Amino acid sequence: MLDKNGIAKRIAKEVKDGMYVNLGIGIPTLVANYVPEHIEVVLQSENGLLGTGPFPFEGEEDADLINAGKQTVTTLPGSSIFDSAMSFGMIRAQKVDLTILGAMEVSENGDIANWKVPGKMVKGMGGAMDLVASAKKIIVAMQHCDKAGNSKLLPHCTLPLTGVHCIQKVVTDLGVFDIHDGAFILLERAADVSIEEIKAKTAGKLIIPNHVGIVE
Repeated sequence: MLDKNGIAKRIAKEVKDGMYVNLGIGIPTLVANYVPEHIEVVLQSENGLLGTGPFPFEGEEDADLINAGKQTVTTLPGSSIFDSAMSFGMIRAQKVDLTILGAMEVSENGDIANWKVPGKMVKGMGGAMDLVASAKKIIVAMQHCDKAGNSKLLPHCTLPLTGVHCIQKVVTDLGVFDIHDGAFILLERAADVSIEEIKAKTAGKLIIPNHVGIVE
């Protein structure tokens, strides 16, 4: 199975030259470390940073430079810092080409739940609702099952929704899936994961094409 870095590395292949990309909290932040050197992308953090670079090496952290997840980051030449109002103006004006988010659940219709578990205290939705409503393309990075072994790729989300019919692709520790016409379409599987295991761990409608690649 893919570990968190493996998921991030695979998603980095979806980043294309010239894109403006927002990285959500959790696994998505790791994507910054795997963007190919030969392409130029601009990473946006909704707390007010355009031009986010990789995580700093130990001892080189700057406490004033953080991403939306409160992790220290670096800046690249030409980067800029601004307030949250301007940042969300960029998002709502659909200036972000690709958003990469974590999730607790994703449905076969492309719905996403990633901000609240009923009965648990949360500070708020953050920027997730704006991002799923405004980004041109959204990819989810997540574990395929929860800690109890239950599928997180579902017919319908059971948790409060962040957005509806907005997710196009999901990358989990088991494989890569497109979402289209009310189904998860298996594109690639992790090298040590069988199609039978993916079937058993996917509660939503799953389509297996004749050819399924291996995540590299």
